[in-house]
Amino acid sequence: MHVDHLLRLDRLDLSLVWGDEALLGREIAGVTATDLEDPERFLQPGEVVLSGLVWWSRDGAPAKTDRFVSALRRAGAVALLAGEETHGHVPRELVDACRRHRVALVAVPPHTSFRAVTEAVYLRRWGELHRHPADDHHALPENVRLDLDRALEDGATTGGLLDRAFAHLGTPACHLLTPTGRTVARTGGTAGLSAREAVEVLRGGRGTTLRVEAEGTDFDTWYLHLPQEGRVPPRVLQEISELLGRHRRRRDRRRAARDAASDRLVEAVGAPRADTDRLRGALASCGLADRAAYTVAVAALTPDGNAGADDVAALAEALGHLPSVAFAVARGTGDGAVAVLAHEGDAEDEVRERLREVWPLVRGCRPEGTWQVGVSMPVTAPTSLNTALAQARHALAAAPALAPPVAGLRDLGGLALLLAGVPADVRDVYRTTVLGPLLGAGRGSGAMLLETLEVFLAHDCSWTRTAEALHIHVNTVHYRVERIEVLTGRDLSRLDDRVDLRAALLCR
Repeated sequence: MHVDHLLRLDRLDLSLVWGDEALLGREIAGVTATDLEDPERFLQPGEVVLSGLVWWSRDGAPAKTDRFVSALRRAGAVALLAGEETHGHVPRELVDACRRHRVALVAVPPHTSFRAVTEAVYLRRWGELHRHPADDHHALPENVRLDLDRALEDGATTGGLLDRAFAHLGTPACHLLTPTGRTVARTGGTAGLSAREAVEVLRGGRGTTLRVEAEGTDFDTWYLHLPQEGRVPPRVLQEISELLGRHRRRRDRRRAARDAASDRLVEAVGAPRADTDRLRGALASCGLADRAAYTVAVAALTPDGNAGADDVAALAEALGHLPSVAFAVARGTGDGAVAVLAHEGDAEDEVRERLREVWPLVRGCRPEGTWQVGVSMPVTAPTSLNTALAQARHALAAAPALAPPVAGLRDLGGLALLLAGVPADVRDVYRTTVLGPLLGAGRGSGAMLLETLEVFLAHDCSWTRTAEALHIHVNTVHYRVERIEVLTGRDLSRLDDRVDLRAALLCR
């Protein structure tokens, strides 16, 4: 049964809100009714999702709506059937989100019950199965299943499993991808995809995409993608997906020991005093000992203004796009995620630039959040990792001013470099103390005086160039500067006072 077949059932009186021919031709595997804001973990690929839109409200609607529809897309839902009873209509934000994520959207009128829709789907599917009872030829052959089970038990690599799973089908082109576009594996002979191309493939709805059922986050879930739709029978593809899910769960269990070692390393790096033996032992446990150089990165993922639980997964996924760098990531004390990277030579620029490239892709997995990263200078001795952590924290404080907000110390200069390491509450007090009188100068005039001060300092206190930049008379500049000096108690002819005011402006 396809989505289009459901629309043709007159007794349901469903109406298409958005969807093209390709989406309407997708096969329905089942039905799930939900009003959870993030239902992804409860959905199966191929399902239509029934929702009364109880979760939807005008407050924060775009972000909430995008989160809901993107969850359907990641889970492999073939359509959203939105009930009109709760709000009297299908919200415009929902239409836009379904178009953006390529999820077919169907309106369910108030007089049609969700039970009627569910029964219609399963009665039609039961009839099809009854007419075609001999679908067993779509399953993996017994010899292939036994071979794959043995390979799984023997610890085959992800790429090796993928090749063996599709070998009896002539090894069709297939990618195993994460939501950020990282290629986990691909079948032999399959052309590689850049991260951006892979993300477009996952979002585009072309070919066949199936979510691998295993524990994962918004950032590192696995998806099987075959560019040629219909190249592999659905049941065969499902069995291969289940095999990869077992492989992923085994891999994640083995990773638990490495996660404990990463925790010990990050704890050692953050200790008040560097302990050489402890640091060397922790690096060895993570497989990072005796490397030419190390870099520390600190990341903070902040959804809805609160500390995020997935910052370690986000940073690990981003660093997974750097094949030449080995790393360990763990939760830091008050830092979000901390990563220790081992590499050959000076890779700071490569790390920072590569993180900047993949940052929009990582952010796309959690659009409502903000993710900021600070990167240290490279160090050569394990005992210098404590210093590198301090540098990364310093750079992290300046990251929000950059776009994308991934900062290294070389991105900062002058007072900005110094002030980045000053705690935010201290900067706030300093800014208020120095510039506060200007804000109380009267409605509109405070902003005008701040602008004049900023331009005056930027033009080396030149009256003429300031007047030209602001398109005002030189006498007006003199009047405004005098007013600034009176209100702040600073003399702009003195270097120390100019530095005070410049620093206060940088603290905004």
